[in-house]
Amino acid sequence: MIFITGDLHGSLDISKFSERNFQMQNQLSREDFMIICGDFGLIWEDCEEERNWLKWLEDRPWTTLWIDGNHENFDRLKSFSTEKWNGGLIQKITPHIFHLCRGQVFQIEGYRIFAMGGAESHDKARRKEGVSWWQEELPTEAEVQRARAALECVNWKVDIVLTHSLSTKIQWELFHGMLSYTENRLTDFFQELDENLDFRLWFSGHYHFSKQFDERHVLLYDTIVQLTAGGFRKCFPVEEI
Repeated sequence: MIFITGDLHGSLDISKFSERNFQMQNQLSREDFMIICGDFGLIWEDCEEERNWLKWLEDRPWTTLWIDGNHENFDRLKSFSTEKWNGGLIQKITPHIFHLCRGQVFQIEGYRIFAMGGAESHDKARRKEGVSWWQEELPTEAEVQRARAALECVNWKVDIVLTHSLSTKIQWELFHGMLSYTENRLTDFFQELDENLDFRLWFSGHYHFSKQFDERHVLLYDTIVQLTAGGFRKCFPVEEI
């Protein structure tokens, strides 16, 4: 089984994975996957509290997969080596916690999944570069080109898209041009995908609420959904979608 949820923010939003909130976890095994759509936040500072939470998450019965958001320590993340897994590149954080690298296509439980992390922080003015935000939060042009090349290899056809932010057009429709979420090279790339990629469902985090924008785009925060043959279903509906 594959489950998908929104931001973790380190320990701030990890309670969604408690046994009280996610009760079906006792039925899961390492062959089941929980995917986090960015702002993982547990590779931030190498301290005892962080290591304890990583161990807590590692001890959950499933395998955790995550894409990076904007609130990650990219200096620390770069220290992890990459390896091939299910068709794409990952960084193995622990034996059962994997970072899905940007612009990769994976084959997981019969689904072809395209993963592309990153987003632009709208609170950079309150943060310090290299300490609490990093230029790497947005992909380079080389990373975007590698993503295009990966999609070319599958003829621009996937089942699931995993991102942190969304396309320029959808952001505009959601927030009516508010300065908090402005156009950038990543949202423009996602606009290109919206117009040219053949996909079934697109899941994102970033915006701190859960909502089904349309038939194919789903925003997630604390809500956990499970992929099904016909689409998805809610497992932990803290918020409506």
